Amino acid sequence: MLSVRQPDFTCSFRINMIRPPATSMQETPSRRQIHRGRFTIAAKHHITIAEVYESELVDIEKAIAHYEQAADYYKGEESNSSANKCLLKVASYSAQLEQYPKAIEIYEQVGTNTMDNPLLKYSAKEYFFKASLCHFIVDELNAKLAVEKYEEMFPAFSDSRECKLLKKLLEAHEEQNAEAFTEAVKEFDSISRLDQWHTTLLLRIKKTIQGDEGDLK
Repeated sequence: MLSVRQPDFTCSFRINMIRPPATSMQETPSRRQIHRGRFTIAAKHHITIAEVYESELVDIEKAIAHYEQAADYYKGEESNSSANKCLLKVASYSAQLEQYPKAIEIYEQVGTNTMDNPLLKYSAKEYFFKASLCHFIVDELNAKLAVEKYEEMFPAFSDSRECKLLKKLLEAHEEQNAEAFTEAVKEFDSISRLDQWHTTLLLRIKKTIQGDEGDLK
């Protein structure tokens, strides 16, 4: 009787088990790249919306929400620099809306993250300065303790003009001396121009001095 040889599938089966098809090997990296790319696209989308709420619709609360969402997406890609830019927007607007604890938390977080970076450490003094001003509005003692903490954390802050200004302002406020407060601000502003954000917060602090007229002139 003629015997019929059966096809031998063993060899090809073993090869398939050991070496997956090339398409399978390439699938995971490409998916990962697409996934990461979508985070960036989503973050930029939220920034665009936030900018519309900032400039055209003037709804700062919604702008904050979209900047926070953008920061979360950037963090998902470990794009910390981009995330920090969004968070600093959140902090700036939060302070304007008198949401000081939120602003302080962000400024301290970003300041701590940048103070050990050789390229970014000089920005840390600005973030600690802004956090101190927010503390100052809440409570003078809070501000004094915060300044001491920042000096300990970041010794370079002690020698900064921002730190020296804060100490003069704290002294003037403690003495309820509105004139000394204004002179300290003027002296600083003559060398390092204060923007609208700083001026607004400094005015809020000065108004807590008895008999203050509510300006920095």
